[in-house]
Order: sequence, then structure tokens, then C-alpha cells
Amino acid sequence: MLTLFPAVDIRGGQSVRLFQGKAGSEKVYGSPVEVGRVLIGAGWLHVVDLDAAFGEGDNRAAVRQIVDKLGVNVDVSGGLRDSEAVAAAFAAGASRVSVGTAALERPEWVGELVDRYGDKVAVDLACSLVDGEWRVSTHGWVNDGGDLWEVLERFDQVGCRRFVVTDVSRDGAMSGPNVELLREVAAATDATITASGGVSTLDDLRTLARYEDEGIDGAIVGKALVEGAFTVDEALEALGYPRA
Repeated sequence: MLTLFPAVDIRGGQSVRLFQGKAGSEKVYGSPVEVGRVLIGAGWLHVVDLDAAFGEGDNRAAVRQIVDKLGVNVDVSGGLRDSEAVAAAFAAGASRVSVGTAALERPEWVGELVDRYGDKVAVDLACSLVDGEWRVSTHGWVNDGGDLWEVLERFDQVGCRRFVVTDVSRDGAMSGPNVELLREVAAATDATITASGGVSTLDDLRTLARYEDEGIDGAIVGKALVEGAFTVDEALEALGYPRA
């Protein structure tokens, strides 16, 4: 059954949403704990530390608050660029982490993390279509990190077990997930795929759930939940979860 990851993005200690990951496009929603409290029914929260991603500090204290006050599994992403930062995220209570920029710069480091933490480590692939070719982005999605398919091959070689795949053009745009891209990535690797970006309707979730047998086993949903397009309970019902 598709795992739902409601997203809480944190910048300056506040829950925000960006448009296509761009700094300066923030819409503020308030306290991360209070936003997270509305979203905890799925059992997971995907927490993105945007300050860390942009190299402007970190929000580890907010992550710890979410874990302590909400008692939910937390998947932490953003600015995890060395082993100490990853260890600190787990020490703050993360159940899983996603690494991006540093992973792309040092794929062998991902192998070391997988050896230590197993499938608690995912690689975040932010993808953009450039001149007809899929490229991945680094450093808060502003720099080019190489050809997507070559990147996938490198991470497969070091044993990566999970990718979080985002079509940057869909992120925060409420335009639906890029199912074709997700299926192509899933077909190119034995690792499992968490879909990210664009989910705006319950039908989007139902569509993604159809491809679980292809390796797409999770979906991160941010703006649609925060802005009330549907609730966590409605999403879980659409995915076939039994009523609590």
C-alpha cells in the first residue's frame, strides 16, 4: 500500500511552502509543530530543512520538537552534507533521512551511509528537463548535478536502496505528479521510489498507487494538504487504508 508522507518545510523556524523550490517564494503557514499536528494521521511526516538546504543555518531544534510533541515517524531532508549532519538528524529523532547535494558530489559516501543505516537513507533526486534531457539539481536546486540516468547508475553501484524523485517544475505547482518520469526512474533501478512534487488531488494519489508493483511505494504531499485540497484521512481512504 502506498505510504503517504505529508510534508512540512521549515525556513526560519516557520512552516512554509516554496514554488518550484525557489528561495524567496515562501508562503508561511505558521509553527511546524502546529502544521504537523494537522498532518500526523499517516504515521509519517516528511520534514525539509530549507535553511540547511540553502546553507543558512538549520532547524534541528524544530525537528526535535516535532518528534517529541507529535510522536510521529519523521523523514528529514535538506542540507545533510556530511556524516555528522546525518548522525545529528538521527539523534534529533529522525526515522529516515534523504541526502541530496553531497550524495551527488560523493556517491561513495552514500555507500558508507547505506552500510551503516541501510534503507533509512534515501537519495533525493530533484529533476529538471533541460534541452530535452533530464538533469538533477544540487545546492537547493540551483546548480546542475549531472545527467539523471548516469546519476542513477552511480548510486545503484554503491547500493542505494531508495530514491526520492521530484520533478522540480511540478513542486508546489499543484499540477499533478510526473508519473511518466517516476515510472522511467523506477524501471531503471532496483531501488524503491518515493514520489515527490505536484500531487494536488486524491486521483493523483490513486494513480501513483497503481504503480506500487513497479517500485513506487510512497508519495510526499505538501501544498495540497497544507492548503486543504484534501485531508490526511481522505488521502488514506483513497489509498485503501482501513478507517481508524
